Amino acid sequence: MSLIQFQHVNMAYGDNLVLHDFSLRVEEGECLAVIGSSGCGKTTALRLVNGLLLPTSGDVLVKGENTKSANLTQLRRRIGYSIQGNVLFPHLTVEKNIAYVPSLTKGADKRRIKEEVSRWLEIVGLDEGFRRRYPEELSGGQQQRVGLARSLAASPEILLMDEPFSAVDEITRRQLQQEFLRIRSQTGITVMFVTHDINEALLLGTRILVMHGGRIQQLGTPEDIRSRPATEFVRQLVSGCEAAR
Repeated sequence: MSLIQFQHVNMAYGDNLVLHDFSLRVEEGECLAVIGSSGCGKTTALRLVNGLLLPTSGDVLVKGENTKSANLTQLRRRIGYSIQGNVLFPHLTVEKNIAYVPSLTKGADKRRIKEEVSRWLEIVGLDEGFRRRYPEELSGGQQQRVGLARSLAASPEILLMDEPFSAVDEITRRQLQQEFLRIRSQTGITVMFVTHDINEALLLGTRILVMHGGRIQQLGTPEDIRSRPATEFVRQLVSGCEAAR
């Protein structure tokens, strides 16, 4: 089942056309890694999925529902959104950050919410001692893990990730990438993952979408992108990538 569909989408900011006749299907359970040059429309595509933007023309469907007519509050409750730095609530503890969305959607079932916080702490590799800490007491990598747990705590059907690991050092980034792969294998969640790093895209994506100038350059498996680049832009992008990790 195609969980997300872009149907001939054009998206403009004033006179600047960012997406040009953009058509795409994201299948249930896949991780689509989206990579391309700055300003090519990667983040715009993510924001169209959860209704933060509506297309200038064309349609975006999530589970068959058009975002133009959808109840956007209900739509966003089914979609997790993880961004660079994750911007945790500084005045809330780790526990309350993770529990924030479940507490809105699941009422006053405090026992169940507490159990879910424990489960997600374990899944993202943090022990119970982190529950009472505040964001300022955490390292960048730990904050990123808490942000990922918060994005997943409401059990969304879709997770949108916009360069979530780019603000941490290389060692922490590789650790977070491995945690992400493990979490994906446990949950099977559908992901759109925006990155500037071709090696990260090849490692994490079940399919890769390469964009340039608001247009799709190539869509395929990591092996397709690595071995059979469709355009000169894709060829240059993969020419310096590391060997498969």
